[in-house]
Amino acid sequence: MGSAKGAAVGAQGTAMMSAGFALSPAVGSRAACRFLLAWGLLALPCSAAVVPVSDVAGLRAAMQGAQAGDEIVLAAGLYDVDGNLNASAPGTAALPIAVRAAEPRSVLIRFGGFGGLVEGFRVSGSHWRFAGLDVEGACALDENCEHAFHLFGNADATVLRNNVLRDFNAQVKSNGGSVAGVFVFPDDVLIERNTLHDTRARDTANPVTKLDVVGGRRWIVRANTIHDFQKGAGDNISYGAFLKGNSRDGLFERNLVRCARFTSGGIRIGLSFGGGGTGAQFCEEGSCVTEHQNGSLRNNIIMDCSDVGIYINRGAGTRVMHNTLYATAGIDVRFPTSTADVRNNLLGGAIRDRDGATSTRSGNLAGVTPTQFAAWFADASAADFRLLDGTAFVNQGAAAPQVTDDFCGTARVDGALDIGAIEYVPAPACLTTVGGGRLAVIFANGFE
Repeated sequence: MGSAKGAAVGAQGTAMMSAGFALSPAVGSRAACRFLLAWGLLALPCSAAVVPVSDVAGLRAAMQGAQAGDEIVLAAGLYDVDGNLNASAPGTAALPIAVRAAEPRSVLIRFGGFGGLVEGFRVSGSHWRFAGLDVEGACALDENCEHAFHLFGNADATVLRNNVLRDFNAQVKSNGGSVAGVFVFPDDVLIERNTLHDTRARDTANPVTKLDVVGGRRWIVRANTIHDFQKGAGDNISYGAFLKGNSRDGLFERNLVRCARFTSGGIRIGLSFGGGGTGAQFCEEGSCVTEHQNGSLRNNIIMDCSDVGIYINRGAGTRVMHNTLYATAGIDVRFPTSTADVRNNLLGGAIRDRDGATSTRSGNLAGVTPTQFAAWFADASAADFRLLDGTAFVNQGAAAPQVTDDFCGTARVDGALDIGAIEYVPAPACLTTVGGGRLAVIFANGFE
């Protein structure tokens, strides 16, 4: 650094210190930190900050000014948002950007009360994490309340955990976006332990799917509770969740899907690779000859769907293993590019290959009647799968080395696999009324 330039920087640095700025990035203000970085006086990034917010203006400003490592903490209360909230700054794997409630279940973020199209949190930066939030759609017209979260472009490694998202057409939507002239899709997203539901039918012909993902790779959808979704207009077809659009390496595991818990009506489908299909212009690499490649559905409980519980639409190399389906039409594998390994599933309804699809099957117990479910479990109709009589399925499964645990997260270690989502020997310690299980005794009579 030249002497004149060094003197100027030194003079400005002294002035900033006299104004109350410290040179340390750990304690200094961001203005000081950025100044020092700009002049090469710091080798490390400016420190992350815990940013407390208590109103919409503060939340919006914190998100707009966010930098890697920030933790934006919302005080308890109602946040009635006019418009959407943008999450565009990039975090990093080591320094993600977090938005969370100070206390889970204490924050309600409401979108749509001021009119206009709602996309909620518009996430285009990488490594954002959202936790402990209640997010509600409150549009006068259902067609306007599209999403609680819309991920696109560079929204890699987003994490949604322990949120309640209700009354949107697609609570979580993801698709491609143009970044420096290249169309890219969010990858490596984790959706975990959230509740996604609607309080009534959506009065719209727009797509109604609680998790609607087009493109992207290595998504994990784990231990969520998804219930009550109905498309009230158009074709009346709705889905709990799907990954499609030539997406790849997706995983649905340990989710509880109750298509019709409190409401009924319409055509409701549980989990899907492929959904209803995708226009080629929206797909990764401009092609949806396959809607999904190398996907896994395992250890899910899916209930009360007026159509199939699991739908594979142009899903190549799909693994459908150790799921329990109650009161659904079963499992459909459809169209010539669909191939599936269907193994150790316990279900009412049938397993079908349709329209040129092919599957291999082993260890499944299909066509189970409501009377059999009632005899085998404490109350399957209420998602209570505590064991009464496991003779037909305990220790009766085929080998499935890719499935090492069950719905509760309990290791399948006794060497003799149980058919369905739950491994009863040794006894797991969870109940099945929430995604991923709730700690409790699994046997109806208390025996362990």
